[in-house]
Amino acid sequence: LFRGEDITNLPDKALKPFRRQAQPIFQDPFGSLNPRMTVEAIIAEPLIVHGIGKSREQRRQRVLALLEQVGLPRDSLTRYPHQFSGGQRQRISIARSLAAGPALIIADEPVSALDVSIQAQIINLLRELQQRFKLAMLFIAHDLAVVEYISDRVIVLYLGRVMEIGQAKSLIGAPKHPYTEALISAVPEPEPDRAKRRIVLKGDLPSPINPPSGCVFRTRCPYAIPACAETIPALREVGHGHAKACIRDDIL
Repeated sequence: LFRGEDITNLPDKALKPFRRQAQPIFQDPFGSLNPRMTVEAIIAEPLIVHGIGKSREQRRQRVLALLEQVGLPRDSLTRYPHQFSGGQRQRISIARSLAAGPALIIADEPVSALDVSIQAQIINLLRELQQRFKLAMLFIAHDLAVVEYISDRVIVLYLGRVMEIGQAKSLIGAPKHPYTEALISAVPEPEPDRAKRRIVLKGDLPSPINPPSGCVFRTRCPYAIPACAETIPALREVGHGHAKACIRDDIL
């Protein structure tokens, strides 16, 4: 649902307004930019597609403003993607995603392909832009430290199913689902003197094409009981704004 409307079955014409309102940032800053297009052409493309700007000069001014907002110099206009570093390319991708004035940004692992030294810069830029433009952001990531830093609410998925959902601080600080607990236990501890129990999940990851019956996590869950195989657990509230998909109340 997007603003209360199910978009999964909309025809192409009806989807066009949605596409303007929801824009992606892709994981790979090297493969997501057309190497034959200049930075100006890349960022201006959404403006042309959605009919924003009456002239090329208006679109150019919009592109220049976006370059400034993402921290790139004006002379980037005429350059090509191969002339930029990975972090700079991701800034170009961010500028492109903002061009049409969206309400929602879908960021798919936007920093995982970047050097660690650059990741923090991009994450801080995303936070700043989100606050400045009042954007909703769907941030997809596997690095829980990054997730906790940038997110207000977190959804934990396993085999495409929601295991737990809640405020970032409470979910990561006090997980209520066994999978979330195991996931958090795998995060490296920067202080070697602090003891931390690592939960090692047994077995192999099941096929998403043929998932286990009932709870999809039950084949690897250390708390599984026979009843876990009988029904798919529904999300149920376990705290204010905090829900989990697990039938057991006597754990965590």
